[in-house]
Amino acid sequence: MGEARSRGPYAKTPARKAEIVRAARDSFAERGYAKASLRDIAERAGITHAGLLHHFRNKDELLAEVLADRDAEEWRQGLRQVDGPDRLAPFLSELLRHHQRAPELMRLWIELAAAASRPDHPAHDYFVERYANSRAQFAEGFPDEAARARLREGVSPENAAVLFQAVLNGLQLQWVLDRDLDIVGPVTDFVRLLFGDERAEG
Repeated sequence: MGEARSRGPYAKTPARKAEIVRAARDSFAERGYAKASLRDIAERAGITHAGLLHHFRNKDELLAEVLADRDAEEWRQGLRQVDGPDRLAPFLSELLRHHQRAPELMRLWIELAAAASRPDHPAHDYFVERYANSRAQFAEGFPDEAARARLREGVSPENAAVLFQAVLNGLQLQWVLDRDLDIVGPVTDFVRLLFGDERAEG
């Protein structure tokens, strides 16, 4: 009977999956991916182990969903908060500080992104699409010559978008290896390099 309740009507499936993902994020952050168990995650979500397996086949699949959910949440925040270059550095600084408060999730994201470079990896298509969408969205923020003039002379929006991803990912990788490293200052300096000093402050 408990399993029947956990499955529920099809209309409730998205809400139930969201509860499981939130529980998994908490479990991964507290216990680490290796020590987190599906039974613990199911208990946190208030469902049975069998009920969880109705939505996610294994822990790897659940991890990918946790990280994709975090990506989507941060993307929405960025769209709301960043309305120009002057807001980019403050947003990125706070984003990195937020990631530093959950170092296990940061490490797991880096590991999954590297593993997904293999074409046969289950998360390969997701990461390919994620980076393509991110580059396109960044470049589309410069629709005309006036907007392009915001960038440092000689830097195209397309190349800036590629550099943007490389810097963010590289800084987080370095911090996972050395947690005494300051990565907030460098990301602010990077925005200054792209847009000029007065546009990076905020």
